[in-house]
Amino acid sequence: MAENETLECITEHERILQEIESTDTACVGPTLRSIYDDQPNAHKRFMEKLDARIRNHDREIEKMCNFHHQGFVDAITELLKVRADAEKLMGQVTDTNRRLQEAGREVMAQTEEVIRCRIQQRNMATTVEKLQLCIPVLEMYSKLKEQLESKRYYAALKTMEQLEKIYIPRVSQYRFCQIMAENLPRLREEIKEISMSDLKDFLESIRKHSDKVGETAMRQAQQHRTFNSAVAKQVSMGHYMKPVYSLNGRTHTHNGLMMDTGDEDEADEEILTAQDLVDFSPVYRCLHIYTVLGDRETFENYYRKQRKKQARLVLQPQANMHETVEGYTRYFNQIVGFFVVEDHILHATRGLVTRAFNDELWNMALSKIIAVLRTHSSYCNDPDLVLELKNLIVIFADTLQGYGFPVNRLFDLLFEVRDQYNETLLKKWALVFREIFELDNYSPIPVETEGEYKLVVSRFPFHDAEIEKQDFPKKLPMSQSVPQIYTQVKEFIYASLKFSESLHRSSTEIDDMLRKSTNLLLTRTLSSCLQNLIKKPHIGLTELVQIIINTTHLEQACRYLEEFITNITNVSPETVHTTRLYGLSTFKDARHAAEGEIYTKLNQKIDEFIQLADYEWGMAESDGRASGYLMDLINFLRSTFQVFTHLPGKVAQTACMSACKHLSTSLMQMLLDTELKQISMGAIQQFNLDVIQCELFASSEPVPGFQGDTLQLAFIDLRQLLDLFMVWDWSTYLADYGQPTSKYLRVNPATALALLEKMKDTSKKNNIFSQFRKNDRDKQKLVETVVRQLRSLVNGMSS
Repeated sequence: MAENETLECITEHERILQEIESTDTACVGPTLRSIYDDQPNAHKRFMEKLDARIRNHDREIEKMCNFHHQGFVDAITELLKVRADAEKLMGQVTDTNRRLQEAGREVMAQTEEVIRCRIQQRNMATTVEKLQLCIPVLEMYSKLKEQLESKRYYAALKTMEQLEKIYIPRVSQYRFCQIMAENLPRLREEIKEISMSDLKDFLESIRKHSDKVGETAMRQAQQHRTFNSAVAKQVSMGHYMKPVYSLNGRTHTHNGLMMDTGDEDEADEEILTAQDLVDFSPVYRCLHIYTVLGDRETFENYYRKQRKKQARLVLQPQANMHETVEGYTRYFNQIVGFFVVEDHILHATRGLVTRAFNDELWNMALSKIIAVLRTHSSYCNDPDLVLELKNLIVIFADTLQGYGFPVNRLFDLLFEVRDQYNETLLKKWALVFREIFELDNYSPIPVETEGEYKLVVSRFPFHDAEIEKQDFPKKLPMSQSVPQIYTQVKEFIYASLKFSESLHRSSTEIDDMLRKSTNLLLTRTLSSCLQNLIKKPHIGLTELVQIIINTTHLEQACRYLEEFITNITNVSPETVHTTRLYGLSTFKDARHAAEGEIYTKLNQKIDEFIQLADYEWGMAESDGRASGYLMDLINFLRSTFQVFTHLPGKVAQTACMSACKHLSTSLMQMLLDTELKQISMGAIQQFNLDVIQCELFASSEPVPGFQGDTLQLAFIDLRQLLDLFMVWDWSTYLADYGQPTSKYLRVNPATALALLEKMKDTSKKNNIFSQFRKNDRDKQKLVETVVRQLRSLVNGMSS
């Protein structure tokens, strides 16, 4: 067992020795550590083994040295022999080297110079090569600077793009290229700012030029409309067959239609467009710049926002715009100029503004325009200014319609303006009518010669066979105001017709508008003027009579006015929807008002005469003749009713009957006046004489046409009352009271009682009853009896 372990230990030591011999010394440590980690005292056996191995190697070295010692000695001997030759050779080599160094020193200097030149040449070639790459970059950058200085910003942006994408990447390693690359974004921003500044200047400039652009566009639209109107008229006359053409400044035509296109000033005027009047390059340039920079949407939004603001400013009218046509013209020119510019931008650019955007702007503007025109036209009182406003609106609408904007609401507005125009016309003609009435002498028109007669008839449709048969000089029944009124009504129709021109309306609609406006003139303006005239205090009975005659002739002339309108519009009056003139009712109403005023003034005049009455109510007996005031009143009535001969029969008869009734009533009120306390029989007799004169006047037929004693019946109440007291026929009155055949049927018991009370009192003064007491007291008792009976009748009536 012990032998086996010893044998294994020897084998292990042998392996370790081989490993130590064959491996690097750096790896010996782990191997030696394994010896100490093995069995106890193993290292001693290993040391013994190691010593034995060393002795073995020493013997082998010794054997090898002994084997090679003679050859080594021989080699040393040979080496000693060549030592002297080597020293000699060394001297020769040294000398040769010295001489070679001296000879090659100049060559070395030249070689170094060649090397230095070669290096310089190589550097120059490299520099040229690099410069050839940098020069285009610098040239492009210089070109960029020039473009910026000359404000060719769009080209500058293209140059920047080439620099960034082509040139700078080739030499990006150089510092100056990096600086260039860093500057390009800043230059782009500067270009954006400059182009935006130019755009702002353009927007500011366009505000100033919009007026001129709009004026030019509206003038061209007006010329076009005038030309079309002239062509239409010549077509209607059959003169127009083929279009006009111009050659070398000379006019040529076919079949009659001539236009002067030669050297006339009007034809020489060049047709200008918005592009001729406004430089749009800032917009195009700015649009291209922002498009290239990829910021087109920002530019579009900014442009639209600014134009909306400018639209609101343009739509703001001046406070006194309604005072002159120039104010309206300037307002329309600015609006037209604004939308003409927008229309040009729409068609000249792609997407900067859209049709929807323009339509939105126009709808906003249209609402504002209509509101402004409604407000300002309402302030206008001059029909000529309203008419010019209408013409401006038509040209304004036609102009914008030519650019594709819908204008139907503007033509609808014209109907409102037409009403305003009619109102101003009515106010103007109201002043004309008032002046005519104020200057009229309200007397028949005298005509001395045939020429004067024809002049009046040419102005007013008057035809009277009897008057035409009369010799000159003669008088026409109406006053001077009648032909003047008729002429002014026709002038009003012409003025109203002017507004209907160019409204694109049919003849039927124009005819209807003319008839309605004429109806307003007759039924409102002229009627109001007539009513005011009739109510004026200075208009007397003679004037009122003439007014009635005038309105009669004006009423008869209404049919001629209808014919006049028909001739203007060529619309038959038999058309179903044709409006009729209401002049008949107007003049009838005025005539009725004049008749009523005649009755009123006649009664007032009677009252004035009545106020002059100065009866002595206590007189013993009458003067034997009628009172002076009454005779003056009757004479006045006679002369007045003579003037009524030209009035219609019923008017004169009604006036006469009204006057007689009013006179009768006034006389009756005079007798029954509560302030009158006593009346003598003499006063009754005097009063009776006055009533007799009234009855004589009534029976003299002051106005023809009364049947029998119709007019005398106006005084029947007075007559029966006075007869009752004059005859003192109380027995008959009391006996027949209430009977249809009573002699005193119109005498009221209360009236008789009141008058009898005034005659009964004898206690205060010496009156008619004083002789009753002297002559017959029974009569006094009779009076008292009559009074009691009358009172009983009055009480019976009241119950």
